[in-house]
Amino acid sequence: MVVLITGGAGFIGSHTADALLKRGHTVRVLDSLEAPVHPRPVKPGYLDPRIEFMPGDVRCEKTLLTAMQDVDVVYHLAAFQDYLPVFSRFFDVNVTSTALIYELIVREKLPVKKVIVASSQATLGEGLYHDADGKACLPDIRPESQLRQGVWDVQAPRGCRGPLSWQPTAETVANPQNQYGISKIAEEKVALHLGKRYGIPSVAMRYSIVQGPRQSFYNAYSGACRVFCLSFHQKLHPPIYEDGQQIRDFVNIHDVVDANVLVLEDSRADYEMFHVGGDKAMTVAQFASVVAEVFGDKQYTPQPCGKYRFGDTRHICSDVSKLKALGWKPTRTVYDSVEAYRNWLREAGNVDDIVTYCNRQMEKMNVVRDVAGKA
Repeated sequence: MVVLITGGAGFIGSHTADALLKRGHTVRVLDSLEAPVHPRPVKPGYLDPRIEFMPGDVRCEKTLLTAMQDVDVVYHLAAFQDYLPVFSRFFDVNVTSTALIYELIVREKLPVKKVIVASSQATLGEGLYHDADGKACLPDIRPESQLRQGVWDVQAPRGCRGPLSWQPTAETVANPQNQYGISKIAEEKVALHLGKRYGIPSVAMRYSIVQGPRQSFYNAYSGACRVFCLSFHQKLHPPIYEDGQQIRDFVNIHDVVDANVLVLEDSRADYEMFHVGGDKAMTVAQFASVVAEVFGDKQYTPQPCGKYRFGDTRHICSDVSKLKALGWKPTRTVYDSVEAYRNWLREAGNVDDIVTYCNRQMEKMNVVRDVAGKA
């Protein structure tokens, strides 16, 4: 089959391309190579030379139509994610481009057999909690007044009785708290509803925190593996926001690729949305300790830095039972992810002081803030 991957020069897209090539598919990539993910508008050297590469923007109808010619499958992985308050761009890139894919398939009668779109755990917001009575609760974003005082745990919303306990969260939950998560909910709905309406098998994949080599050094938004590995690589201790006890689930890039290939080949996935996570809860402090161990820093003890990132979720862990029912399961550990990223950093040689730069950028945008009395 001929497969188009939008955003295919990026982290998840390039690894997915490699797997599809191994399975005998022809792969075409459409990517705008935009900063900060791509600091230079040059095709990355890790892209397999067998890939047909097209530079271009998924929002451009002419460009997208050209890229979709003679294509059997579309992986729509191109996305905009950042802390910048350019709210309209999240919907322009993440939602309008998705709608355009279906518009072109229908209008031009393109013979596309399946569309797979990238969603995000950000659609869950704080996810599912239970209160003291076992009642399900969906909390809102933690208020600035609470975080400023260093009160980290989610408080019971109206109608629920505290204390609250976090729960692994299934696909039935949607409670986004930022513009990125809201745009991804909209993208899911566009894909699944238009797919059903026009008989185009479609799948939405809600990725948790994906980790591994090729994750951009330069994106301030991207996750703990990049930040912590870069810190230890540069002989720095990473910033531990809040108290370090935030719950996350981390998933290895190759487990994500396995899931991406599975939903292409298994018709049971058609018109469904799946969580793709690590299936194991871990605190941020625990993860930082794993990174320190891999980098050989045996003296490291995670210490909160007296700051927090406004808008972060306190605890989130995706329930992946639905995808496991199709025969998938995560098989790589966080150690596998960190070791692979460490090796990639070593191959990259000297890197800029990206950690300091990204921290300053987030502080400049007032994303990173001080706990009262810590300024």
